[in-house]
Amino acid sequence: MTRSFKYLTIAGLMAAMVLPAFADDGLSQTFSTCMDQGGGNTAAMIDCIGAETERQDVRLNKAYKDIIGGLSPERRKQLQEAQRIWLKYRKANCDFYYDPDGGSIARVSANECFMSATADRAKELEGLKQQN
Repeated sequence: MTRSFKYLTIAGLMAAMVLPAFADDGLSQTFSTCMDQGGGNTAAMIDCIGAETERQDVRLNKAYKDIIGGLSPERRKQLQEAQRIWLKYRKANCDFYYDPDGGSIARVSANECFMSATADRAKELEGLKQQN
């Protein structure tokens, strides 16, 4: 089995396993369609993940702005600090997924980590907004 065939097979299997999990994570239907159409191609997967990360970042920023506007100055400062720490954590954690010896699939994993973390944080902030 050639190395490139091995990575394509792994990428295809990963896409097949990951797609059902995305459905409940607040990710867009556009993302699911994009991944389906990519057929397990690593470059296509990275493009789909990048586009979805942008959509989730917009969602995250909206949720953040929605909640921070209604907070007292003290609570606003707490949320700002929590968000700064979360941003550093997301970067450090997802950078760890990118193993330079892991080939292109490591790049997919790192990008998927960033996308999922962003979607999870957006969902968390949206939930906080509903509580306030």
